[in-house]
Amino acid sequence: MSSQPAPSFPVGEPANAKRRYEVTEADLPLACPLPEMTLWNSHPRIYLPIVDDGGATVCPYCGAQYVLKRAGAPE
Repeated sequence: MSSQPAPSFPVGEPANAKRRYEVTEADLPLACPLPEMTLWNSHPRIYLPIVDDGGATVCPYCGAQYVLKRAGAPE
């Protein structure tokens, strides 16, 4: 049994299928493509400094936007 929380994105989602992803602290360290994405047609994995970037970052390869949704933050 894994002690890690479930990812905040759908498992098996094709890489780069959306342009904007909401991630949680459970998804850190953040990498694009996300670990559960299908990788056969994607770019190399790159780690993104979402915390250092103030809670939002963009992948330089595919342009996907990631926004960190913090626990207890209003919707």
